[in-house]
Amino acid sequence: MHREFLMGNEAIALGAIASGVDLVCGYPGTPSTEVLETAAKNRPEGTYVEWSVNEKTAMEVAAGAAYTGARVLVTMKQMGLNVASDPLMCVEYIGVKGGMVVLVADDPGPISSQTEQDTRTFAGFSKVPCFDPSTVQEAYDMVQEAFILSEKYGTPVFLRSTTRVSHCYASIDIKDTSEFASHRIEGFVKDSRRWVIFPRLANANHKKIVDRNEKLSNEFSDNPFNCIYTEKRECRLGVATGGVSFTYAMEARERLGNMRLLKVSTPYPFPEKIAAEFLAGLDEVLCIEELDPVIERGLVYVCGKYGLKVKIRGKLTGDTRTAGENTVDSVYEDLAAFLGEPCKSEAVSEVPDLPVRPPVLCAGCPHRASFYAVKIAMKGKKTVFCGDIGCYTLGNAMPLDMVDTCLCMGAGLGIAQGIGHIEPDTSCFAFVGDSTFFASAIPGVINAVYNKSDMTLIVLDNSTTAMTGHQPHPGTGITMMGGSGSAVSIEGVLRGIGLEYVETVDPFELDAAVGAVRCAAALPGVKAIIFRSPCIALTKGKDPLTVSSKKCIGCSRCIKELGCPAISMSGGKAVIDTSQCTGCCLCERVCPVGAIGGEGI
Repeated sequence: MHREFLMGNEAIALGAIASGVDLVCGYPGTPSTEVLETAAKNRPEGTYVEWSVNEKTAMEVAAGAAYTGARVLVTMKQMGLNVASDPLMCVEYIGVKGGMVVLVADDPGPISSQTEQDTRTFAGFSKVPCFDPSTVQEAYDMVQEAFILSEKYGTPVFLRSTTRVSHCYASIDIKDTSEFASHRIEGFVKDSRRWVIFPRLANANHKKIVDRNEKLSNEFSDNPFNCIYTEKRECRLGVATGGVSFTYAMEARERLGNMRLLKVSTPYPFPEKIAAEFLAGLDEVLCIEELDPVIERGLVYVCGKYGLKVKIRGKLTGDTRTAGENTVDSVYEDLAAFLGEPCKSEAVSEVPDLPVRPPVLCAGCPHRASFYAVKIAMKGKKTVFCGDIGCYTLGNAMPLDMVDTCLCMGAGLGIAQGIGHIEPDTSCFAFVGDSTFFASAIPGVINAVYNKSDMTLIVLDNSTTAMTGHQPHPGTGITMMGGSGSAVSIEGVLRGIGLEYVETVDPFELDAAVGAVRCAAALPGVKAIIFRSPCIALTKGKDPLTVSSKKCIGCSRCIKELGCPAISMSGGKAVIDTSQCTGCCLCERVCPVGAIGGEGI
């Protein structure tokens, strides 16, 4: 053993490596992304790592490897679990031979997601066992325990992290290479009675899963990750918690004392016996947890089953918040109120309010130029702009105002088709990024062609998966194993589907970009424009532009139409922050008096 200072996601990856993981796959999504990246960087020889095209594919790749007896880790955020749910639900019925751990990073808040989904609830729905770490050390230890449990019971196992565990740093104990687990991969053994999911097999295995989870509930009651903390003096009040909320509750407990505390680290199957032991002799229990009232419902069930007259309080009773993240302060306040103690805030120095800084597209972002070209081309016409998930969602902000809808990855294509069928006089546009195109947009394009929709697809190709940290995708041809294969052509895919009008344009060539949009919008059927220009974070910008104060008339058109963070007004004139400007020249083309340009202006 030795100690390292690690992020929670790094600890999960290194814990999987210590377990002898043979294959790691997933799709990037904050707050889960660093798990796969760390696995790729530290993978032992013989361990395969890939960014899959989406979470569904990743789950299927992982399942195939687990069928051979390999140990596999598949990674995603909570939104990705929706995409992966089809194969996951079936794999739970089929079972696995090698250990299969499904890392899902939930996003309370939400900080960088559309929803506040709780994977603990999904665990109960899918009947998949679930571990819920509270600290970085537990994240490292639990992933190893999850592999053991997975192989013991032949089931996939969730490791459910949250943002504050995934992105927290701590100094933890990790194994030396000599302590890593080893195992033998038997290989895939043909047996259609096991690996082909006919209804008869599913029915039989459903009964086995129910029996297995009852055994797991008992086993989890004896698991050291679940424990009861008891005050020396008698107390009739208790607190039940789990995940990062446990660490907040323990801090509050040091200040408040006088409470019994249950830590639930395996929320499904719920550890009934240790829960019943905890409840014995108590009058009331407050449940401290984020997202869904999973622990609260579990304790209510245990009270009913074991005939315990304990009042369970929490989200369902309105005693704790029903949405958003917990904090040290919010947990302390909830516990103080529960215990009837005065809430004594620790003295802090007076700090000024931070300035509001809404997210914006970067200076020099090609998406700004793409949105602006479409906006100019369609000015005065009845249009709907259907957006998608990625950096380009920020195109909804003023002054661009170019995202009318945004639902989930790839959904813009279907929404554009739906609106078009009901309002045929509306020009419908669907925007999608290059990574999202491969992940979830292709079926939508096929649907549009097949059903003779009238819409324009705009692919914003900046050669990376920018929002989650610039991961590669099939369009780049670069893999996580370090190789560079054949890049998949977006143009080729679209033409193969049946599109006749597929144009590729540099969005910074404003006149050409506007012309392409006008041409596409005038044509019937499904058309596509690929606006291709690399993400500014991947390329070195040109020399920054400047504004001639003599020529500038103070019309502020460059600001009102583009919203570039590098441009502002000072003394009635436009000025450019040269530390931000990348020399993209879009503002130069917009200026009506030629006041913006290079050094010689």
